[in-house]
Amino acid sequence: MRAIQLEKPLAFRAIEIPQPNRPGPGEALVRIHRVGICGTDYGGYLGKMPFYSYPRIPGHELGVEVLATGPGVENVKVGDRCSVEPYINCQQCSPCRRGHTNCCENHKTLGVMSDGGMCETMLLPARKLHVSGTLSFDQLALVETLAIGCHAVDRGNPQPGESVLIIGSGPIGLSALEFVRVAGARSIVLDLNEARLEFCKKTMGVDHTILAKGDGTEFSQLAEITGGEGAHVVIDATGSHHSMGKALEFCAFAGCLVYVGITQQDLQFPHAPVMHRRELSILASRNALSRDFFRIIRLIEEGKINTAPWITHHARFEEMIEAFPTWLKPQTGVIKAIVEMV
Repeated sequence: MRAIQLEKPLAFRAIEIPQPNRPGPGEALVRIHRVGICGTDYGGYLGKMPFYSYPRIPGHELGVEVLATGPGVENVKVGDRCSVEPYINCQQCSPCRRGHTNCCENHKTLGVMSDGGMCETMLLPARKLHVSGTLSFDQLALVETLAIGCHAVDRGNPQPGESVLIIGSGPIGLSALEFVRVAGARSIVLDLNEARLEFCKKTMGVDHTILAKGDGTEFSQLAEITGGEGAHVVIDATGSHHSMGKALEFCAFAGCLVYVGITQQDLQFPHAPVMHRRELSILASRNALSRDFFRIIRLIEEGKINTAPWITHHARFEEMIEAFPTWLKPQTGVIKAIVEMV
């Protein structure tokens, strides 16, 4: 069957791979209908993504249809439309036993450490499939992006009325924004890209935006918005070690910083005058939990999350290799690109 492989950075190729076997116990055979493209895919393409290995069939944001199920599978049936939770965990290690399946010691994300869904069909653990009777395949492919933001906001635990600063308004920052709104907190978005900030204001209904100019005025703007307090929760979704090192300084006293972006660089930040004096908390946010997928599907079905602004670009499977590099260009205005497999 057809597949697309990232052979090495900057080098996609179309390949043929064997059809999967019939599903075994606890497994489901699925047809891939949609694949969402995200920062992990861009990072893998550019050779900048931690944990990525080559050659690799990409694709972890998936909208799929169940074709067959193996013995013991009860949560899905043939014909179900599903979102895929792409974080394959061992179920045996200490974090798995404690419910932290998102950071399993033997974790493998589809399309990153193991082959993903840029192919026609694949076998998956049925427990990683989340059913919806009403969502489109496009929407189902979007759930994983939203789950990343959902988990990050849960880590920060903002309360109604508190100020949350999101640094970076790419898809992960925007996904966090959705759940800041659901939490009833006040959203502030900081970014270098003026067009993205305009999108945040006009389309996403952000309370306040701050254009980062690199001259230190971001701090005074945040102080003006928050009455001098700073942000109770800061979520850095940039993946830039420069931004991540500075992010602590935006936190209010007794505030919290959540790193959801990833960098391979060391981070430096002031301890005594900022972190210690303000008694700040620093948290990492990795992947998401099964409960997040269930919650997001329900929120979309109930109309509490509007997916219409998200998907800005489509390409058919045959067009993907040519289209992919164009999605890296900010001037194209990509928020979320979707590859149509069927």
